Amino acid sequence: MLHKLILGTTAALALATAAQADEALLSMNWDDIVAQAREEGQVTWYVWYFEPEFRAIVADFEAEYGITVTIPDVNAADDVLNKIIAEQGLDATEVDLIAMGGATALRIDPTELFMGPFLPVLPEAEARRDKIEGGDWQGHAVQFWGNQTGIGYDPDRVTEAELPQTIEQLEAWMAGNPGMFGFNFENGGSGPSLIHNVARNILGVTMDSTVTETPDLQPVYDWFIANEDNYVITASNADSITRMNAGEFSMIAVWEDHIGGLIRRGEVADRFKVYVPEFGMNGGGNVVAIPRNAANPAAAMVLAEWLSSAAIQTRFNAEFGTAPANAGADASFALIPTEDRANQTVWGAPLPSGDVVPAMIENVFQR
Repeated sequence: MLHKLILGTTAALALATAAQADEALLSMNWDDIVAQAREEGQVTWYVWYFEPEFRAIVADFEAEYGITVTIPDVNAADDVLNKIIAEQGLDATEVDLIAMGGATALRIDPTELFMGPFLPVLPEAEARRDKIEGGDWQGHAVQFWGNQTGIGYDPDRVTEAELPQTIEQLEAWMAGNPGMFGFNFENGGSGPSLIHNVARNILGVTMDSTVTETPDLQPVYDWFIANEDNYVITASNADSITRMNAGEFSMIAVWEDHIGGLIRRGEVADRFKVYVPEFGMNGGGNVVAIPRNAANPAAAMVLAEWLSSAAIQTRFNAEFGTAPANAGADASFALIPTEDRANQTVWGAPLPSGDVVPAMIENVFQR
């Protein structure tokens, strides 16, 4: 008990000290923040995907600001989040900047763990976002990555006029083209997004619905079981793309940024396209946030500004096919047509994917 009390007191004192430092930094003008960032001279950014690509990209940041960026290898964002939580009582954590999914704000209090609000301090703050996937980061994070699941297709096999927009049309297309539609239920979120949105449509759940408890999913089970001879379950997001590239599928569930990156690197056919059907597919993106006891908070803030800037968001769109997270960015390189983005749904509400997908795996795909 005494150990817990001492630990709690230590953490509280560390947080109080961090809060004072945050207030001082956030009260500075942007030029002074950049000057302090240059004095710090380094920043450690934890991001759980595309580490080699990001290391190459931030070389331009290092050249511009003279600040060294370290990007360690990370297995999962939650591993880093747990590290930040565990190190709240330290004078400083080695994590200066962390990337997380936007919906993480639904299960933590951003104001307790992260410095801020720093978004209003950034230049052209109004062009940037901190509300994503149903999560409100209250200025304590900024979006730097936009992603969207959709239906990838081979236009040599499927015309635009044939693309299913409703689940009834999807069912009819699969019946007329058995074995030509593939999706995963594990090792990536594209297939779970499809499952989630088919379930919403069968159950009559829209983005405006209020769902207080998980409804009876039997009609959803019945739909997938009735159509199981006409679709193919793949091993992963990557497996779906590989097999469409090999000619096995005409349509698959995909992440826009995943297939876009492969296309730009010449690893799959450049004719492939992606759309978001009217029945919806989940999208959102990722944010970066600064722990309240970061060792290099000014450098972290400058890197967060750079990553979320119009120029870098345009670059991400061109190189990865991401959906830009800055209103001033050029989105013309995206695979998904702009008008399709109105069909975006989110993972967390009003019928959370976590309530649907595990039940589907148990009662349909692994029954």
